[in-house]
Amino acid sequence: MTSLDPLLDKDDVRLTVDDAVATVTLTNPAKRNAQSPALWRALTAAGRALPGSVRVVVLRGEGKSFSAGLDRQAFTPEGFDGEPSFLDMARGPEAELDATIAEYQEAFTWWRRTDIVSIAAVQGHAIGAGFQLALACDLRIVAEDVQFAMRETSLGLVPDLTGTHPLVNLVGYARALEVCATGRFVHAEEAERTGLANLVVPAGELDAAARDLAGALLAAPRDAVVETKALLSGAVSRGYEEQRVAERAAQGRRLRDLAGITD
Repeated sequence: MTSLDPLLDKDDVRLTVDDAVATVTLTNPAKRNAQSPALWRALTAAGRALPGSVRVVVLRGEGKSFSAGLDRQAFTPEGFDGEPSFLDMARGPEAELDATIAEYQEAFTWWRRTDIVSIAAVQGHAIGAGFQLALACDLRIVAEDVQFAMRETSLGLVPDLTGTHPLVNLVGYARALEVCATGRFVHAEEAERTGLANLVVPAGELDAAARDLAGALLAAPRDAVVETKALLSGAVSRGYEEQRVAERAAQGRRLRDLAGITD
């Protein structure tokens, strides 16, 4: 399936599909792709709109920055048009606040579905919510000018958009704590060295590198990639013996499938 027209184009998010590759683009470069609740709902809608034929999703941002994080308008008394301000939400019932944050998090969770592989193509600033959105993806290709930072703690907040789990898994507890607590910038060389980035390329080659990686991911049979992703993503929570069992079960499924044996 190829869609020359966007399947979704609203609230600074555009979704296009070219056969097995979908591209989700943040489309507000004038504000460095700052994020808002409306953008998060659009990202959630993009995930739900993916055709079943899609195997790889590329996430990118227009302009010089991937995403400079949460739009600071969220912390003003007036908030966003048609949205409760974050200050008003904080004054409401705790259960309602928890449910609202859970809704926002949905924009960051679907990128790790086992039926797709997601690639974040990151240039310039990826700060706070922008850093967490990049962390939501399976893989990250970054430009040489990338600047990751988790600034929530310096604002008296915590990272709450699903970024803490992948960050700790990628760089370890001690470095994750240091990065979050100081709010410092992580540049391309450190990102590649610590596992935050799979590949660093010149800014002008970022989109081409993402396309190349998408093509390489499509070279293997889909079911084998799906099984492998599930196997690897579950390894963190399994012990060694449990992982051995999971490997045998996954390989058994693949061999039965290749032999044309149905359960």
